[in-house]
Order: sequence, then C-alpha cells, then structure tokens
Amino acid sequence: MPLVYKILRAGEWREALAAGIFEGSLADRADGFIHFSTAAQARATAAKHFAGERALTLAAVEAESFGEAMRWEPSRGGDLFPHLYAALPLSAILWTAPLALGEDGAHRFPESFPP
Repeated sequence: MPLVYKILRAGEWREALAAGIFEGSLADRADGFIHFSTAAQARATAAKHFAGERALTLAAVEAESFGEAMRWEPSRGGDLFPHLYAALPLSAILWTAPLALGEDGAHRFPESFPP
C-alpha cells in the first residue's frame, strides 16, 4: 500500500501526542483537510512550506487506510496530492522520524526514505 507523509512542526507534534490525534495545522484547518505528500512530493513540500525550519517530524501513514476520507486532488503544478478530510489518529501513523535541517538549508530525510 502506498505511504503518504505529513510534516509536523514541533508544537503540532507535541499537541498531537498529548491528544492522541492530529486535527491539522493552522493551514490544514483553514483549508478544511490535512495536507499530505507522496514520497516524490515530500522534499519539495519541505522546501516550499518549511524552509529553514528545525525540529520537524515526518510521519508516514498508509493512504488507503482512510478510505474515501483520503482524496487525491490537484495542487502544485497539477500534481495530485493526498488530502485527508478527517482527523489523523496517532494510531494510524506507521512511523515517525525527525526531519533535520542540513547545513545547506535542505531538510535531511531518513536514509530509508524513497528517492
């Protein structure tokens, strides 16, 4: 099953851990869904929306586990992006990893992350 990824800021991740559920970032809530990226989109998402930010967490979920609540909709450059029209229970997260910021300003994805 294809994995999709959510990048969370430190405060968002702390709140989600305390609540056991992620209701979305401020931008997610304003848009009415939780933004996710595919493996092919995640690096560009990090560069565009999280440039220069430290203390990020990368969370992986199976897109298909959400059924019709996960919709693939056109966004940046016409690419289809996964959007979750529901809250994200932390029990649905398969794994998380820190998303460190390298000296060159680019985020360092886990070694196991697809190219």
